[in-house]
Amino acid sequence: MTFQLSTTRADNSRIEIPAIGLELRVCMEPATSGNQLSMIETCNAPGFGPPFHKHAETEVFYVLEGRYLFEVDGKRFVANVGDTITVPGGIPHGFVNLDDRPSRQLVLIVPGLDAKAFFTELGDVMKMGRPDAALQSAFAAKWGVDFLGPPLRRP
Repeated sequence: MTFQLSTTRADNSRIEIPAIGLELRVCMEPATSGNQLSMIETCNAPGFGPPFHKHAETEVFYVLEGRYLFEVDGKRFVANVGDTITVPGGIPHGFVNLDDRPSRQLVLIVPGLDAKAFFTELGDVMKMGRPDAALQSAFAAKWGVDFLGPPLRRP
């Protein structure tokens, strides 16, 4: 894998998706690694996480702050600060922020994904809350994501 010089400032523009309590910053665009790797920093509001889903890309989550409940391939477990979770491509997964304050993760995506375009479009699809089935299906087909169910809930 060949990398190019790249810098991202901490004040880089953030993408917000209030419907799923997500704020994120793209830390590394896929072009930096010849489309082999992307990196994002996510901030999840208390009690929020993505819809249960799967996709071809592998994700590596590193918990920077807070506590999450993950479900990966039918197994549930809690991830704390400093924990790393690797979810191979094609495996159903989801997570929810267990804390009463925002929690943060650093996420590596392999191969690289245009996270800026993906999450900007997801925000547009979800700007009015949960989208209708046709809109969600069109987004899923374009990006190769299977939405398998609602987000996890805090116990």
